[in-house]
Amino acid sequence: MINSTNNSGSSDALIASLNAANSSLANKTAANANSASAIQDRFLTMLTAQLKNQDPLNPMDNGQITSQMAQLSTVSGIDKLNATLKALSDSMTMAQSMSSTSMIGHGVMVPGSSLNLSNGQAIGGAELTTPADSLRVTITDAAGNTVRTLQLGAQSAGIVPFAWDGKTDAGAAAADGVYKFKVQAVLSGNATTPATLSFGTVNAMTPGVQGATLDVGQLGSFALSDVKQVM
Repeated sequence: MINSTNNSGSSDALIASLNAANSSLANKTAANANSASAIQDRFLTMLTAQLKNQDPLNPMDNGQITSQMAQLSTVSGIDKLNATLKALSDSMTMAQSMSSTSMIGHGVMVPGSSLNLSNGQAIGGAELTTPADSLRVTITDAAGNTVRTLQLGAQSAGIVPFAWDGKTDAGAAAADGVYKFKVQAVLSGNATTPATLSFGTVNAMTPGVQGATLDVGQLGSFALSDVKQVM
């Protein structure tokens, strides 16, 4: 009975393996059948058969044959163009990933609203889409209490970095840790809220199909396109 059971299990495993192999072969065959080369071969075979079996008294129109050949050439050309573009895209993605390794160990500005105060120093930034007559940074603690307000004055459009010396509005030294901040810009009496940027150091780079991903420590992972400034 034990031998019978073992043989049955082995047979089932063998059948499953053969089915998987046949399925894989069928998929590959279907893919090959749909390739531009296979389509072209089938078309030429059908065209040859039509020419051989055409009515001598009513032959095929040369214009129709020419039109069909032109359409086939267009399909084949598009398929080759797509393959070329795919290879070019893969090459550019790989080159981008390799070049981004040079950012490891460098400080970057990425979207975020946190400040990491360490040894009385913290760096943050703002991204201005328009100039500002005045720019104000409000730094708060974990409870939402205002710790420090920085007046950065007039600024041009673009990335505006700032540094915090760790002092509170009262002049005391704030404890090291993570703080939050927000930015307000004023232009011609109209107040706006620009995008805020956090500062971090790139620890590692991971390549991927969609491009490189940067590990920026406690700030998390960011796409290369998220980097607003390298410092």
